[in-house]
Amino acid sequence: MDLQLTGRRVLVTGASRGIGLEVVRAALAEGARVVATARRTTPELEATGATFVAADLATADGPRLLLEEVLEQDPHLDVLVNNAGGGSADPGSLADPVDGDDDTWADTLALNLLAAVRTTRAALPALLAARGAVVNVGSDSARRSMAAPLPYTAAKAALAAFSRGLAEKVGPRGVRVNTVSPGGTRTPLLVGPDGFGAQLAGALGVDHDALVAGMAQQNGMLTGELVDPAEIARTVLLLASPAMPSAIGQNWAVDAGSVKVA
Repeated sequence: MDLQLTGRRVLVTGASRGIGLEVVRAALAEGARVVATARRTTPELEATGATFVAADLATADGPRLLLEEVLEQDPHLDVLVNNAGGGSADPGSLADPVDGDDDTWADTLALNLLAAVRTTRAALPALLAARGAVVNVGSDSARRSMAAPLPYTAAKAALAAFSRGLAEKVGPRGVRVNTVSPGGTRTPLLVGPDGFGAQLAGALGVDHDALVAGMAQQNGMLTGELVDPAEIARTVLLLASPAMPSAIGQNWAVDAGSVKVA
């Protein structure tokens, strides 16, 4: 299947590892021109050959400064993939009914919601000119609020609502907005020694490998396996593709059946 992405310019946030890195690789394999951004690059990202622009999207000015640099290099932009996100496990927050203090909530919302809102705002004039696409990477935890800390689940639920509302506003003007909501995915965030999974295991006093091994079954994933990030990348590119002109305002779950309601 030709995704019609050859020569199209794609901006991927949170691109240094995990799902973002796989989106970069997949987009390049489709012939796209890829700009990748993260706070810092990695050897794996550098090996792709994608153009890298450093940015901290959790800051108020980070998205605007990023798009100024990206569009100064080339004013054309076809696709924005808002993948930047993540979280941390504060041992002290586990006993807190709302899972963290004001700073924890502010930091989590800034990275998982406001980064996408601000980056989309800054990119929208170029995307409107190109009649392009926005794909936001959400999470199944937006519909399974017991599955992750409340600040993260609330942010991802808000991201889904933002995506649907924005699709209504800009769809008639030629920009398609959609969301991909992965289930537990085998990324450094979960399986890495310094990621959220390791922090959570430490906070709970359990073995990290054992926590990861049981995660798919505990989350009700029917495959019994965490999702491969390359599968998420393929879904992102399908929604970004001009070959899917009627996919607008959708939230595609790639969660191995972890969400049990329609």
